[in-house]
Amino acid sequence: MSHPRFVNRSDELALLRSRFDRDTAEFLVVYGRRRLGKSALVREAIRERDDAVYWQATEETSDVQLSSFVETARETFPVVEDIKRDWEALLRALGRQDAIVVLDEFPYLIESDDALPSKLQRVWDLHLESTGVTLVLVGSSISVMEEKVLSGGSPLYGRRTGTIDLPPLHLTDAQEFYPDADPETIVETWGVFGGTPYYLRALDPDASLAENIQSQILSEHGVLHNEPEFLLRTEFGIREPQTYYTILRAIATGKRETGEIADFAGVGSNSLGTYLAKLRRLRLITRDIPITENPNATRKSRYRLNEPLFRFWFRYVYGQEGPLTQLGDDAYDELVAPSFSEYMGAMFEIVCQRALPRLVPKTYRGVGYWWHKQHELDVVGLAGDGTLVAGECKYTTRQMHEGDLADLERSASQVAWTPPGGGDPSYHYCCFCRSGFSEGLQATAAERDDISLFTPADIVKSQG
Repeated sequence: MSHPRFVNRSDELALLRSRFDRDTAEFLVVYGRRRLGKSALVREAIRERDDAVYWQATEETSDVQLSSFVETARETFPVVEDIKRDWEALLRALGRQDAIVVLDEFPYLIESDDALPSKLQRVWDLHLESTGVTLVLVGSSISVMEEKVLSGGSPLYGRRTGTIDLPPLHLTDAQEFYPDADPETIVETWGVFGGTPYYLRALDPDASLAENIQSQILSEHGVLHNEPEFLLRTEFGIREPQTYYTILRAIATGKRETGEIADFAGVGSNSLGTYLAKLRRLRLITRDIPITENPNATRKSRYRLNEPLFRFWFRYVYGQEGPLTQLGDDAYDELVAPSFSEYMGAMFEIVCQRALPRLVPKTYRGVGYWWHKQHELDVVGLAGDGTLVAGECKYTTRQMHEGDLADLERSASQVAWTPPGGGDPSYHYCCFCRSGFSEGLQATAAERDDISLFTPADIVKSQG
């Protein structure tokens, strides 16, 4: 069974292609974390065009980069062969041809010539803006792209006409890499490998999830064995990573509040804020707050890792090289299997949150977590019609029962939320469970229209 050549990204492809077909000048920016398929996206968008130049920069001198660009561009536009080796002159010439010009790995260009954003701003304002050219800047270094291209302090600020901040694939799209898997395995595969195309392509569709985890992540020869460490050191520029690694490991192992993280990492609470801010800026972690709170006013915070592979790696691989080597092919059975259901609990909550708008169709003002004192809700949706949708998630081997529903109703009643139209909210209760539901809970749900029961099969089906 072979992997799909290109998966979905229909919205992003439609945006790019619609801009390519316009007669006006377009300045597009495509960015996001490495491995998400940005290069594949733009290549797919220009695949059948004869007016496009796709060029990927390398970490070389400016002169070498210019020569390489001309060598590529002349295959489509021979006129550039006779143009001075200068970005402004070359882009002016391509602008007269109404060309589509894709500069991939744009941060590498800035590294070799930090004046390049100013040069692009000048040639855009004086020459390109009045043509039919499309200029596409692609980059993986989020900090460089935001600072040098997107921020108010960049010379290029205000020039772009479109931006794609490429996210990971949704669960359904990722499923195309393992189409024969049952719903539970689909959810679990996403919970480990996430929606990053590069990681999904590492999967052997004919192997079990356990076999893929063993061969691709736990084995020292696995293609993803050192992936998080590689990205942290190279892509994110974390040169002295010990403290960052310890913080990420703390979060991966369930220590999500600042006090817990600080204690685990041995970092003062004041210093911890600086580390967390950088990890958030690099999009490695997300700050969760109760869905009803104002993010600028509340001090309630919990943190989680954005990338499932990072969460898995920091829980089961980081600091475990000795045991992994000793256990060899038995590493999954000995280190992962005993706690895998517990690991999947938090991942299942995220899956359920993302599936809620399809499972209980409403216009939501927000979907997320909620907690206050001893009460906690895994899934909360605040709907525009005044409905508070409250959900409990169980990724265990036992079925959910009426006692779980009673706990859910009790916690939901503690949520302080006033619907947009005023008054009191109405309630809808959702039980999400890996192992199904007791006969009693099923009978109760059948008698009431404010209860929904969902298994992984329902969640996967809703994503289609």
